Amino acid sequence: MEINKIVVLAAGTSTEREVSINSGYNICSALRTAGYDAVLVDVFFGSEETALFDRGDAYPLEAQAEQMRQNTPKVEAALQAGAPLIGTNVIELCRQADFVFLGLHGQNGEDGRLQAMFDLLGIRYSGTGHLGSAMAMDKGVAKQVLMGYRIPTPEGKVLKNSELSDALQQPAPYLPCVVKPCCGGSSIGVYICRTEEEYKEGLKQAFSYEDEIVIEQYIQGRELSIGVIDGKALPVIEIIADGWYDYENKYSGKTKEVCPAEIDEAVAAAMQRDAERAAEALKLEAYSRMDFLLDADGRYYCLEANTLPGMTAVSLLPQEAGQLGMDFPALCDYLVKVSMKKYEKN
Repeated sequence: MEINKIVVLAAGTSTEREVSINSGYNICSALRTAGYDAVLVDVFFGSEETALFDRGDAYPLEAQAEQMRQNTPKVEAALQAGAPLIGTNVIELCRQADFVFLGLHGQNGEDGRLQAMFDLLGIRYSGTGHLGSAMAMDKGVAKQVLMGYRIPTPEGKVLKNSELSDALQQPAPYLPCVVKPCCGGSSIGVYICRTEEEYKEGLKQAFSYEDEIVIEQYIQGRELSIGVIDGKALPVIEIIADGWYDYENKYSGKTKEVCPAEIDEAVAAAMQRDAERAAEALKLEAYSRMDFLLDADGRYYCLEANTLPGMTAVSLLPQEAGQLGMDFPALCDYLVKVSMKKYEKN
């Protein structure tokens, strides 16, 4: 099937809305450079217009992205007023398109629900299907899958909000430990706890984001990431941050990335194999990105999977692809083609 008209969905309702706007803008611009008729749409607020294709410069990306940012303060009030999670004309516009490129991150975009709806409606989209999206998004489920496939991952457990009172009366299962929401992203709501007092405060803070959290063993080590496209691992990239790799360091532009990572070749190869195995175990199609830690003894641990990796100017997947000679427009074009393979099987 020839692909020409593409809707790029971005923004949404998650805590990663701003990152998604940046991803969506970059993706849409790159797809236009690659020759597609691409339009940018806010999945939550939608569009008052029902025809956006074949308009060229009459649809400036900068203005659209800025409108999305201006709408961000309105999200919470709209949700409280009962606004639907899918905005005006979004489905109609997606049906007009040949393909939908998901520039979304986090809840209601990366967790499988949108993907399941598109599957039912016969709308083709980027990335993995609804099952893989749901499993990878839930860090507790993903950890169980990784452990079942004997892919190294930090020891951890899931805690529900209903168990908070009892948990506050018990010592931390691990110290130091990491406390984080089950389905969050961009390190939002993640707390590194080194004392019992920090652990109890971390529990309270993490539960302010979600009703389920993960408590896991803290691993001191180098932060690494590996993209997987069409079942093949990209070069390992190392993230060197001032402190730990939190939301501010991810998107400040101050963090240093080294690709390929300066690590032992045998370790890098083993990590790449396990990144591919993790993607297969979690049923991740098309493309994804696996985050790892490498400790001082050369042992590595897979932390989580990202089914819709960031596509901003400082994002990791584009940097890894760049090591293979693929610029950003070429990468976006390739991800369209790779994502279409899941429909060729049907």
